[in-house]
Amino acid sequence: MAVEKILRSEEKLWAPEHLRKAANLQDFQGEYRRSLEDPEGFWGAWARRFYWEKPFERVLEWNLPEHRWFLGGTTNAVYNALERNVERGLRNKVALLYLSEEGQEAKLTYGELLDRVRRLATALKALGVGKGDRVVIYMPLTLEGILAMLATAYLGAIHSVVYAGLGVGALRERILDAGAKLLIAGDVSYRRGKVVDLRSIAEEAIRDLPLKVVWFQRLGKAELPPGHYDFEELLFGHPPEARAEMVEAEHPLFILYTSGSTGKPKGVVHVHGGYMVGTTYHLRTFFDVKGDDLFWATSDIGWIVGHSYIVYAPLLEGITSVLREGAPDYPDPGAIWRAVERYRVNVMFTAPTAVRMFMKFGPEWPRKYDLSSLRLIAVAGEPLNPEALRFAYRHLVDEGRQGFVADNWWQTELGGPTLGTPLTLPAKPGFAGVALPGVEAAVVDEAGRPVPPGQGGLLVLKRPFPHMMRTVWGNHDRYLQYWREIPGNVYVAGDVASQDEEGYYSVLGRADDVLNVAGHRIGTADVESALVSHPAVAEAAVIGVPDPVKGEAIKAFVVLRLGQTPSEELKDSIVQHVRRELGPIATPSEVVFLDKLPKTRSGKILRRLLKAQELGKDPGDLSTLEE
Repeated sequence: MAVEKILRSEEKLWAPEHLRKAANLQDFQGEYRRSLEDPEGFWGAWARRFYWEKPFERVLEWNLPEHRWFLGGTTNAVYNALERNVERGLRNKVALLYLSEEGQEAKLTYGELLDRVRRLATALKALGVGKGDRVVIYMPLTLEGILAMLATAYLGAIHSVVYAGLGVGALRERILDAGAKLLIAGDVSYRRGKVVDLRSIAEEAIRDLPLKVVWFQRLGKAELPPGHYDFEELLFGHPPEARAEMVEAEHPLFILYTSGSTGKPKGVVHVHGGYMVGTTYHLRTFFDVKGDDLFWATSDIGWIVGHSYIVYAPLLEGITSVLREGAPDYPDPGAIWRAVERYRVNVMFTAPTAVRMFMKFGPEWPRKYDLSSLRLIAVAGEPLNPEALRFAYRHLVDEGRQGFVADNWWQTELGGPTLGTPLTLPAKPGFAGVALPGVEAAVVDEAGRPVPPGQGGLLVLKRPFPHMMRTVWGNHDRYLQYWREIPGNVYVAGDVASQDEEGYYSVLGRADDVLNVAGHRIGTADVESALVSHPAVAEAAVIGVPDPVKGEAIKAFVVLRLGQTPSEELKDSIVQHVRRELGPIATPSEVVFLDKLPKTRSGKILRRLLKAQELGKDPGDLSTLEE
């Protein structure tokens, strides 16, 4: 699979020297070598920072594609996040800081969080929830949503969070696939100042299903039928008697569904031991989080980023984690930066689509606020356009004088950062970064053969790490497919990438998003990055459409920056700009102006929807489509 890699970058953007000198991980290359040469010693040492009721006997049993970690050990991730931190003196430290769109806040200390988790766990136990049972959570991004996750896992039950706002069919399908015993649902969420109805979606999804329901009711207490319970009445009507259920390291912690381009969603399974160890390692070494930091992942508990870096890793490490319900640009495009200034946020984790939104509104918004506390912004979710990286570097961390912008790549299946740019190495626009400790990556063709530097191919991983998924719920064969798609017994990520001479990876997009123009295979990210580098363009998506001569022609969908007006002259200017940047092969045949691009609720552009609409075909599963 040869893919032309058009964008090349010798540009290097460094973190300021004072941050490099203070980085938690100083010797990246030495750490990386140790992680591959002695994975048992490397991960075993990190794992022993946590509480194990029964110490593990072996770090790793590896018989690919099967891998198990910390064998013989028993623990509980929530016990480690709460009791362990309270016992080491963090009882009165703020664990979770909730913000609303209107600027209201609510806080829970580690002591308060432990008390509430025990109360809710006692209530759930009274409803019959126990070890191994599945609890589906359909809750807005609130303290109560996180309480539901933690109380479930505290009992050794398995939570499956469904993003609040997914439709009836998506929610019902996930409840049925997980075999859920209980649904915990909110009645509403709030976005852009409006009330978003969740109750009617949940009620329709569970019609005729024999499961109990707990309602988090914000619009007032409705009269509930038998088998339905009020969240707050359960929470405050039970004493904090429950104790953490100690489980084997490989016991499932949660199921999180990912939707593919076709077919039913896959229930990715992560486990207590390995997930706890791996996600916290990267919080400290890649995100460089210090003990007193305020850490803000601008995601949602419905996605893997929210699981790993709103909830579990920050709480396991005794950090204060910020969560904000609602739209990042509401009530105005300064909302995020006001909060950074007010609370002195130190490390932020956001998505490329958010950075492009910041670009769209212009640098004047962040310029209004004091962002000097913000020393690292990590970005992941889809390829980060070079222009977006430069914008963040220039306008959010003061040209690199006060902070660093760290691209990274991973997936729901992988649990935590896999490729990334550590603080002590330079960022390269257009490149996600290098393989992180524990990760052995490669770019290969469809026969599993390595491709030369600079040439595109399939991104694969050659070994497992602790926070990698263990199976697909109820469908282990689907898990095995990840490792058996091509020869070599490697994990196939489904992304096209290239690697340069220095070991930096550029992720070009999903394999099924690759364009084939007159025999030239071109990554969508290259063309989109060229489009976004035009001064009038805020966001862009490209697809291939049938062409009788070229095989495929490139069609571009463009969202303009504020103040720009669509015109034929502007279309021509954009096309000529791409021609200058990439050459004639990668030049769009057609440019369409849109008010917004179709995206998932986690911010990923749904190119397959654009392509399906163009070709009059079924777009597949759209349960994660943002309204």
